Amino acid sequence: MSSATTTAEQWWDRFFRYGPYGLLALSTAVAAVTRGLVMTDAGVRAALVLVPAVLALHLAWTRYQDRVPKAPGWAAPAYFTVRTLLAFALSWCNPFFSIYAVLGYFDAGRVLGPRTMRAGLLATAVIMAGAQSGSGLPPATLMNWVVFGIVLAVHATLTMVFAQIGNREAEQARTQTDTITALESANARLEQALAENAGLHAQLLVQAREAGVADERGRLAAEIHDTIAQGLTGIIAQLQAATSTQDSDPALAREHLRRAAGLARHSLGEARRSVQNLLPSALEHDDLPGALEKTVLGWSERTGVRADFTVTGTAEPLHDEVGATLLRIAEEALANAARHARATRAGVTLSYMDDEVSLDVRDDGRGFDPHALPARRSTGGFGLGGMRARAERIAGTVEVETGPGLGTAVCARVPLVPHH
Repeated sequence: MSSATTTAEQWWDRFFRYGPYGLLALSTAVAAVTRGLVMTDAGVRAALVLVPAVLALHLAWTRYQDRVPKAPGWAAPAYFTVRTLLAFALSWCNPFFSIYAVLGYFDAGRVLGPRTMRAGLLATAVIMAGAQSGSGLPPATLMNWVVFGIVLAVHATLTMVFAQIGNREAEQARTQTDTITALESANARLEQALAENAGLHAQLLVQAREAGVADERGRLAAEIHDTIAQGLTGIIAQLQAATSTQDSDPALAREHLRRAAGLARHSLGEARRSVQNLLPSALEHDDLPGALEKTVLGWSERTGVRADFTVTGTAEPLHDEVGATLLRIAEEALANAARHARATRAGVTLSYMDDEVSLDVRDDGRGFDPHALPARRSTGGFGLGGMRARAERIAGTVEVETGPGLGTAVCARVPLVPHH
């Protein structure tokens, strides 16, 4: 790793590993130069013993740290205590050994706990004050003791201030570490949640696609029923009527055949349009009121049942899907009336209101019990269920009011969505 990318923590690690050797060598060199000025013979002999002892201590501590990276809780305080005692003894021999003793200021917070750090700093301050009192340790005169006290007070104050600053920085570092840990945990949970959401999103897409396919199949089935199936039903009815009247009333039989041919042509056109865009052919050239009026009149002619058509409110162009839905509901309701109601009169009302359109189809037929409807057979029509499904597809509703012998009223209400 280059020096440009070396972090501050790595620099401090290097200092604590190699710095003690440099400081010991420097203080020993200065003490050797000044031994004739400040050292006695006994001090020189003591220093010759203490310096190798300090060197051996550092070598042993370095090897111990390399072998046991996570040292026990007692090892570092023991090392600091022994080293401080040796530094005190060396400074007693020669004050310039305080150059080595200053190491205690740097690593007290590193190797000692919060409770013993202040004691370690204070011990280092005693060594430094003694070395700076003018006579070494112990102070020789009263003035040296006064200077020692003053310098010790200064060192002690500074060490306590720096210790407080160190404690705050350590607290900030712990808080920052806790915050980073919490953020990493939150990021991990967020990544897990995103992965789960991605899976759920994919699952929802599959379900939405399947629902869309099912809905489109239902819509196509209803569209085919409303075009081809109803047309074929009308053709069969007209052909049956023609067959039953061909001997007794040839003119009426021909009229039924003409109607059957007309229905066949109409159904063929509806089938072609259903294949192209599923829009009723009645809405291709007329608006919804016009298409409904023609549908009602055609149904009345085919069935012989009187039917009236009424428009209330202000008519306005509707969205194609809205118009097609209402037209198909009207066709289905009229077809049901022709097949089941045995009605003599029917009425269709289209009402334009503020925000919705209402379609009412009424007949005076025999009615039915809405709670006793049989299940839809595979060969049957879509009936009320188909009408409701059409309306719900555009956020509308279909309600039926009927009863045995009371006739039937079908009311479809859909949002008024204008044609743009």
